[in-house]
Amino acid sequence: MEYNTSLPKMIIPEYGRNIQKMIDFAMTVKDREERNRVARAIIDVMGQLNPHLRDVTDFKHKLWDHIFIISDFKLDVDSPYPLPTAETFQTKPDRVLYPSNDIRYKHYGKTVERIIAKGKEYPNGPEKDALVEQIANLMKRSYLTWNRDSVNDEVILKQLDELSKGQLKLTDPSLLRSTQTFVPRPPANQSRDGKKKQNNNQSGKQNNGGAHRHHKSNNQNFKRKPF
Repeated sequence: MEYNTSLPKMIIPEYGRNIQKMIDFAMTVKDREERNRVARAIIDVMGQLNPHLRDVTDFKHKLWDHIFIISDFKLDVDSPYPLPTAETFQTKPDRVLYPSNDIRYKHYGKTVERIIAKGKEYPNGPEKDALVEQIANLMKRSYLTWNRDSVNDEVILKQLDELSKGQLKLTDPSLLRSTQTFVPRPPANQSRDGKKKQNNNQSGKQNNGGAHRHHKSNNQNFKRKPF
């Protein structure tokens, strides 16, 4: 009786012990054409055992890479893809470079700083003035994302001046949109959670009216019948 503890370690356990044995058998086939047919049959079985790989781009290529990995790159067959090597999977990926510069105001983010840097390159004129107006309103929208109560327009103009180092100025502060534009308030008859408030006066009238009708109907039921 075979126990897994006494058998060789599986390189990719997701495929199971039978796939490992099939690949070991394929390496013993001496005829190359026959060995190629066996390898293609194993690829089909591997695809059926892992249907989720079909959602992966070029999943056939991945299956062929797996069959070579399981064979410890000793399976000599004709693959429709470039043959992988052990060094291919041992190479560490390139290090991802992240921006090291700090963000002056976290609530604006790096994107607003980049837009401001790009806006400083524009020549003075109506196009630059329109861009400054859009940037200032974008900053106000971003500010209200973190502080939904209120915002002082002077704070937005001051921070725009700081981030642009005095090169971008909003000539007309009235061009800044109102806070209600970015944070619309619910109607008077509606709460913050979207539910309508019930009018107590109207509900009281309806209740009184219902009670009056009920009382009237009871009086009609107790009318004295003529003898």
